[in-house]
This record gives sequence, C-alpha cells and structure tokens, in this order.
Amino acid sequence: MRYLNDEELQISSRFLFLSMALVVIQQDIQLFKKGPFKIKELYLHPLEKMETAGINERKELKKIMQKKQLKVFTLTKNDSFSSFLFVCRGKEEKRNYFNPAIRKKVEVILQELMKKAIQQHDLHDVSAKTAAAYQVSNGIEQSFESD
Repeated sequence: MRYLNDEELQISSRFLFLSMALVVIQQDIQLFKKGPFKIKELYLHPLEKMETAGINERKELKKIMQKKQLKVFTLTKNDSFSSFLFVCRGKEEKRNYFNPAIRKKVEVILQELMKKAIQQHDLHDVSAKTAAAYQVSNGIEQSFESD
C-alpha cells in the first residue's frame, strides 16, 4: 500500500539518490587526488563545487524531511535490485529499484550538479574578465607599461 504522497516521495527519493551521487563525487575526488594527472586542480575544482552544491541541497532536503517526518533506510541489495524503506509519519513503505534505474537517476543528478558547477565557474570567469577589462580601461595596466 502507498503511504507517501507524490511530494513526499519526490523529496525522499531525491535525498536518497543525491546521497548516492555524493558518494560517487567523493570517490572521484579521491581518484583525481591520487591519480597521475599533471594538473589535478582542473578536475578537482568542478568536482569540489559539485560536492558543495550537493551537500547544501541534501542539508535542505534533510530539514524538509525532518519537518515532514520522512526517513529512508536501505533494506537489501543484490545484483539486480535494491530495496529501500520509506517511513512517513510512522507508516512504512517498501520500494524496490532496478539497479540500472538507480544508476540512471544518479547520473541525472550528477549532470545537474555539473551544470551548476560549470555555471558558477563561467560566472567567476566573466567576473575575472570584467575586472581585468576594468583595470585596463582605468589605466592600471598602462602604468606598468610606462615603467
């Protein structure tokens, strides 16, 4: 029987899959830190932005879940399926997910977080370029040339 309404299911599912996405991001960060990459910051910076955005979103979801008395627990996992227990206002609802479907949901969240990280990076670049242009237009760089 279904005890969770659509909003409760959406919130708790997002929390569950976002938590999984954060595990993937954290594992990737460790791989890049230990890996043989020449310029690690190039890879680490966006991953760290993704992690921060994900952690912040998960904190907000956790607050909402506490207000709505929602909890999610992992029950079982095997090669094909994973089972989770959703508890809402004292009532329990067991949901089974096909593991490839879980993977797809996590990938979608990773893509969302990556878009946010890239947009933040682009805004930072635009700000830096604007500041550089401002300095040039105000003669700050010209003073270096006259020395």
